Amino acid sequence: MKKSLLVTAVALGLAGCNSSSDPVYIAPNETFDISIAHINDTHSSFDEVKSSFTNDYLLQGKPVYTSFGGHPRLLSAANQYREQAEREDVSMLFLHGGDAWQGSAYFKLNKGQMNADILSRMGLDAMAMGNHEFDLDNETLASFLNTINFPVLGANMDVSSDEHLNSANNLHPYVLFSFDGNNKERVSINNLPSNKHVVAVIGVVLEDMPSISPEVGDVTFLEEVATTQKIVDDLKAKGINKIVLLTHLGLARDINIAENVNGVDVIVGGHSHTLMGDFTELGWEKEADYAQLVNNPDGGITCIVQAGEKAQAIGHANVQFDESGNIASCDGGNTLLSSDKFYSDNLREEGLEQGDEYAVKGFVAEHDFIEITVEEAELRSHIDKVYKPELEEAYGDVITYVPEELVHERRPNDGVTDEHGSQVAPMVGEGWLYWANQQEVLAATGFETVDIALVGAGGVRNSLEQGDLREGHISLELLPFSNYLSVLELTGAQIRQLIEETVTTSLKDTEHMGKFPYVAGMRYTFDETVAQTSGELSVFQVQMEGLDGDIEWIDIKDNSTYVVTTTNYNANGNDSWDALFDAQEGGVTRFDVVVDGDSVKAFEVERVEKSGDSITAIYANGMAPDCSDESTLTCNTDALAVIEYFDTEKDILEPQVIPTVTLNLLERD
Repeated sequence: MKKSLLVTAVALGLAGCNSSSDPVYIAPNETFDISIAHINDTHSSFDEVKSSFTNDYLLQGKPVYTSFGGHPRLLSAANQYREQAEREDVSMLFLHGGDAWQGSAYFKLNKGQMNADILSRMGLDAMAMGNHEFDLDNETLASFLNTINFPVLGANMDVSSDEHLNSANNLHPYVLFSFDGNNKERVSINNLPSNKHVVAVIGVVLEDMPSISPEVGDVTFLEEVATTQKIVDDLKAKGINKIVLLTHLGLARDINIAENVNGVDVIVGGHSHTLMGDFTELGWEKEADYAQLVNNPDGGITCIVQAGEKAQAIGHANVQFDESGNIASCDGGNTLLSSDKFYSDNLREEGLEQGDEYAVKGFVAEHDFIEITVEEAELRSHIDKVYKPELEEAYGDVITYVPEELVHERRPNDGVTDEHGSQVAPMVGEGWLYWANQQEVLAATGFETVDIALVGAGGVRNSLEQGDLREGHISLELLPFSNYLSVLELTGAQIRQLIEETVTTSLKDTEHMGKFPYVAGMRYTFDETVAQTSGELSVFQVQMEGLDGDIEWIDIKDNSTYVVTTTNYNANGNDSWDALFDAQEGGVTRFDVVVDGDSVKAFEVERVEKSGDSITAIYANGMAPDCSDESTLTCNTDALAVIEYFDTEKDILEPQVIPTVTLNLLERD
């Protein structure tokens, strides 16, 4: 297939269209089984991720500490599935649901180069284009696409006007595979084989990508449902009756496609980080059943799967088609890929006593949802030799100490959190508020004080492990996006609108939770009144210092003005923070703050503008911060602020005494 021709075809709504003179492929009239291994949202987690689990029968119900995943373990598990499929002469695909980029210090140091290297060693058949693949610029993304050895898919992307992506290799709307037992071959739409099963893998990406990833260049994004139906219909007209969607949309939108599009058999998804399956025996909350079966408008069935986040687990779906190419069965599960080392304390200094270790390993051996997995040796060695030394050097100085793990979860009540949610995001807000109130920052912005910090949950990338906390843990991992802080005036009504809209949307369990708002300098309580649908604010207060120096909580007044700090990304209204865009569309008092050498520099914003889903800050006199590699400016003030706050004010990093966010959810079924 010629990529440029296919992209043009999709843009015109003609992808895969055939004329009456074209030969029509006829699928074999027999059942067909396929094994699909899948991962998603791996976020540059090339090394294992520290974690823990709890079971009433292990260690007297105390946590068992271990580590999960990493790409060497993913490769080992994928190779096991490949070997099984080969032994059984079963067809197989290995798919990635997008967001391979961002998320760890490795990506910060190597941008997309290490991702291209490591992912090309995994044997992937295809990957969906995730929103974080647009985090840098399209020239860097094109370099990644030109380097990898597998296709990246996005059928509802039109790249024809983008100078970097319109000629990039390995970017396609869809790919086709023919199977003869375990033998697999990539084939062209114009040269389909006879007497072999053909499976189409179609990529579908976020139609509102520019509102989530501002750096999309001149790429335009088409509507998810309509584009998918058009391409499926065209492929069906060619005789292809086995359709897999590889998406980066989140579980809610995957379900929406299944409910509104006919002809899709399997959706392998990403974006919502949903670890499908029952992991309650590990003390983890159940997020969704694995292999969700959804009815299509015409009565057909679509099977939906997803595999969590950060390369901790691999999914494996066993799919059977009947003689007509319809789903006969779809089952399987996600497996957490565990280290063989287990500990009773989060310091991980000594292993378990022999009896406890025997019990833990016996428990793991009895359950399919967790498995001790040896890292693939060659890939482990390659990472350690080529990339690990630079990583260790980049972490820098120790700034504070974390006595016990501080958990970050996007929405309160999820994971192991209570109604107050993340222990980390509020501290990030404290750091921003502290820094924005430094005299040199106030002098640059002209404000007398900054009242409130607003933190988008998706901008905070991880929990903080027990132990020494170094600068690189903040700038390379926790806040890796190199955002600068914005300081702006908002009314109480505008802040209320932001909290109510984003929290209400986040009530739905399948929603992408990156938009959830954490705060500092204020507090709120939101009570769900209709499950996953609506609720109301019962507490909405700002923190003030009384005459005696004590802290007082005062109700936020709709008609009063407050000075707020957040990242420029959220300040513009990205990630569904529409209330902030609305507040600035007609004009605003706002400054975006960076560092120039030893001084603070503030850039005045006049207003924000929207073109489609893309939002842009318009600066006074056209003077915008230059954050290019050649610039003298240091732009990641979101991370610098937190580093300075922890280093100066926090000898030991412990959770907030007074929670600032409370989300009271109704009981879930």
